Amino acid sequence: MNILILGSGGREHALAWAVKQNPKCDRLICAPGNAGMSAIAECASISIDDGGIVVEFAQENSVDFVIVGPEAPLAAGVADRLREAGIKVFGPSAEAAKLEASKSFTKEICDAAGAPTAAYGHFTDPGSAKAYIREQGAPIVVKADGLAAGKGVIVAMDEQTALDAIDDMFGGAFGGAGAEVVIEEFMEGEEASYFILCDGKTALAVGTAQDHKRVGEGDTGLNTGGMGAYSPAPVLTDEIAAKAMDEIVIPTVAEMALRGTPYQGVLYAGLMIKDGKPRLVEYNVRFGDPECQVLMMRLGAQALDLLLACAEGRLDEAQVNWAHDHAITVVYAADGYPGSYEKGTVINGLGDLPEDSKNMVFHAGTTANDGKITATGGRVLNVTARGDSLQEARDRAYAMIDQIDWPEGFYRSDIGWRAL
Repeated sequence: MNILILGSGGREHALAWAVKQNPKCDRLICAPGNAGMSAIAECASISIDDGGIVVEFAQENSVDFVIVGPEAPLAAGVADRLREAGIKVFGPSAEAAKLEASKSFTKEICDAAGAPTAAYGHFTDPGSAKAYIREQGAPIVVKADGLAAGKGVIVAMDEQTALDAIDDMFGGAFGGAGAEVVIEEFMEGEEASYFILCDGKTALAVGTAQDHKRVGEGDTGLNTGGMGAYSPAPVLTDEIAAKAMDEIVIPTVAEMALRGTPYQGVLYAGLMIKDGKPRLVEYNVRFGDPECQVLMMRLGAQALDLLLACAEGRLDEAQVNWAHDHAITVVYAADGYPGSYEKGTVINGLGDLPEDSKNMVFHAGTTANDGKITATGGRVLNVTARGDSLQEARDRAYAMIDQIDWPEGFYRSDIGWRAL
């Protein structure tokens, strides 16, 4: 079959890598793609947030199946347009994508479904938001209601930081995403990610992971899109995962179906775990980045079969075959990230690295220029490895990093520390 993957990051490179291994894949197109994806697929420069353009491109190229990587095209209704055109697609409708696109919508769904989550307030003006913060005190969590590329969450350990966050959000620091805010109770515990495929009726867990959001060693410094991840997440035991499925995920899927907006795609549940009890931190409506990289490393070719079963409403017949292995990914980012950084620096040494089922460098912000790989983003490479133990996978990943020659980049040397 002919398959189109929308997106240009490490998540989409990992999806492309897994899909390419499946014999069902005859032709693979990535739009817009990156330097790493261009080595295994055709890359096409189209506007992926425009459903009409995506449908037209898919029809012109006889595409059988579209996999939507990032959240913005989903929130823009690209999956809806593809379904209307009779093209198979992996990804929720715009209405269902509100589980990520609107924090207040998610809270409303949790209330209706009885899913355990943080107490909260929803505000459309700075005055009442600040009054709520003064009333509740710190620590407290301030979230931009809309999509902010994973950066619209401020965990304020003191009241002034929370009040400043309100000024920033209503002042336009996160664009339209901050026109409304959700303020939540600060939850204590350990955070982990749970990934579940849903076809509108059936929910099938496809893995757990834990990522490292902070830019600095020991989880310090500014929040980022993620500096590394590993799978499985030891904190998300089978017992806790079953509890999360029964108390959070299944009631959510049932509530979405009840509203006439069934959820089809991957549901990424960010969970806070304390005393063996999971509570929902947030939902995302796509695979996490960099969590997708470790999941795909472990799933391999079967990923395509699972995504197809999800799109075709056959999840009740599907099963996930896990090996007893571990995977880790370390993000190699441009100096200055998550602030301003230089673009166009050259990365050397990638051609000498192994590319197999246990070692892969997934590209995020890269471009190929005159045969050279240049850095064009903040998070640039995802150095990913698999092993029989997390330690083995970790040693492999850092051994690969040692062979990369890129003075303008940096990485955390402690990815996986919580588990190890």
